[in-house]
Amino acid sequence: MTRPAVIEGTAPLPSPGARGSAARLPGLQDAGERLAELRRAAGTPPGRLRLAGAALVALVLLFGGTAARQADTRATATDQVVEHSQPLSRDAAEIYRSLADADTTAASGFLLAGDEPAELRKRYEEDLATAGELLTRAAARTTASSEAQRFIAQLNRQLPQYAGLVETARADNRLGLPLGGAYLRYASGLMQNTMLPAAQQLVTAESDRLDEDFDAAESVPWVAVLLGLAALAALGGYQVQLFRRTNRVFNPGLVAASAAVAAATLWLAVGGLVASGSLEAGRSHGAEPLRVLGQARTEALQARAAENLNLVARGASDSYTKRWQAVSEALGGKHAEGGGRSGTGTLVRAADLAPTGEAERRLAEARKQFSAWDGRHDAAAASDRAGDYEAALRATVAVGSDATTEAAWAAMDRELAAAGKAEQARFTSETSGVAGGYEVLAVGAAVLAVLAAAGIVRGIGRRLAEYR
Repeated sequence: MTRPAVIEGTAPLPSPGARGSAARLPGLQDAGERLAELRRAAGTPPGRLRLAGAALVALVLLFGGTAARQADTRATATDQVVEHSQPLSRDAAEIYRSLADADTTAASGFLLAGDEPAELRKRYEEDLATAGELLTRAAARTTASSEAQRFIAQLNRQLPQYAGLVETARADNRLGLPLGGAYLRYASGLMQNTMLPAAQQLVTAESDRLDEDFDAAESVPWVAVLLGLAALAALGGYQVQLFRRTNRVFNPGLVAASAAVAAATLWLAVGGLVASGSLEAGRSHGAEPLRVLGQARTEALQARAAENLNLVARGASDSYTKRWQAVSEALGGKHAEGGGRSGTGTLVRAADLAPTGEAERRLAEARKQFSAWDGRHDAAAASDRAGDYEAALRATVAVGSDATTEAAWAAMDRELAAAGKAEQARFTSETSGVAGGYEVLAVGAAVLAVLAAAGIVRGIGRRLAEYR
């Protein structure tokens, strides 16, 4: 029988009756042979050692990478709290306070007319300048698409309108024109009904943003901690298997790897809890009391503005009397039957949240000044109801007098401002260094994970050397 001719340098053609297995390409055949060889090698003791070592190294490096990433994420969130969110929240509250104080000061100056002291006029101008400066800074530090930008733009448009109305009211008042009071009430209406609500929305938006960043920064990196425990369990389990097979109690490399993973996991858990505790302390003893203090100051300003504008209106409307009653109750609590206040207002909440020390003392004095203001207001209101407008005016605003409602309010506001400085210092003290601590955690966890991986390689390598 004649065989088919084969050309030199080429593969022989399959015979017509050959099976499909004979038709495989040489490359596929070589790959299959290598795969089969790998399977055979993996079934041997050295092969199983290599596979176990690779799995342990991968798990340890996954733990290290996750730990570093989670710690770095929390460091970034902490920086966001300390460098951006909290200052923006504080600036938003100061914008509100400056606008409300400008409205109050404008009304005081209007009531004093020609007797308006230069300090009062300067304070009004500084309030407007402060609000404008902080609005510009807030606009630069927030994204164009954020909700805060809308409120900032609205306030930037309306601030010049308000200032123009106040100047018209002042000019008419100095000329003795009764239209000045109408202009001032219109200006105050713009402030109270449009600008301050927008400023409050800005405060709320920035406060919500601060809360979100606090939540992100305070969370302990539990995923990384759980991966560390899993790696530690895998290392321990494999060492038990080696002991059963070899009767050797310790493998120095794997023991070192276990120690490194245990140290990294413990460091990560403890460091995360400490950092979270510091941030929570800064939040509860700094940021939250500051928020309530800001609310107390703005409520006091609203009550003061209502008190002044009630005299500007000269009985034309009782809306300012109602506003005083509502805001003063929110600030100091409702009137009790036996006299005084019930003590359930914002001032009480601020005192309850304040840490012991300077802030606590300042708030106690602020409550005393509010009681004095409240009593003087009732006396002035009684004079006004009796038809003695001049007596009510002297009891409310009088140049050089310490017995007016304005003097008591100003003393209370100074105490609240001092308490705010003390609580801001407490916030700074509690949160300083937390971001750096998270960064150290990230680097330390990564380094220990790499050392653990090196220990695994060394430990498995010593076992493999026994098969050579």
